[in-house]
Amino acid sequence: MRLWGAVLAGNTIGGVIAAAVFVWMPLFSPETDEAFLKISQHLMEKTPTQMFTGGIVSGWMIATMVWAIHGLEASKLSLIFLATYLVAIGDFPHVVVGSIEVAYLLFMNATTIPEALFTFLIPVTLGNIVGGTAIFALVSHLEVRADEEVT
Repeated sequence: MRLWGAVLAGNTIGGVIAAAVFVWMPLFSPETDEAFLKISQHLMEKTPTQMFTGGIVSGWMIATMVWAIHGLEASKLSLIFLATYLVAIGDFPHVVVGSIEVAYLLFMNATTIPEALFTFLIPVTLGNIVGGTAIFALVSHLEVRADEEVT
């Protein structure tokens, strides 16, 4: 559990740093900055329930990718692209990517810390945990079941 927490913290801190760079360094045109703002605001239009349920799906997809990636040497990049693309086109919130969007809104004074925590961070994190845990539990169950049938 400590490793999972460290990975989440490291990814979130990295995302916050990226959002700070996007806000405070003159890297992009005003049109691009406006697009970043609209994309981030779109995320926060979801209810906490939508964040949680969408987080289950994205957690399931990313966990499936992590599980499957170990068996694919030549196709790892394709699998990563496919999983993240499906999360994006499905508009499913994920705690790592979404933390960049929410931090961007915080730095732009377009959301509040309580809204960031209770509308986004807590529901999406819990949804990602439920989705990721469910797929790993299913895969583990199927592997044990297959081993029992062989013996």
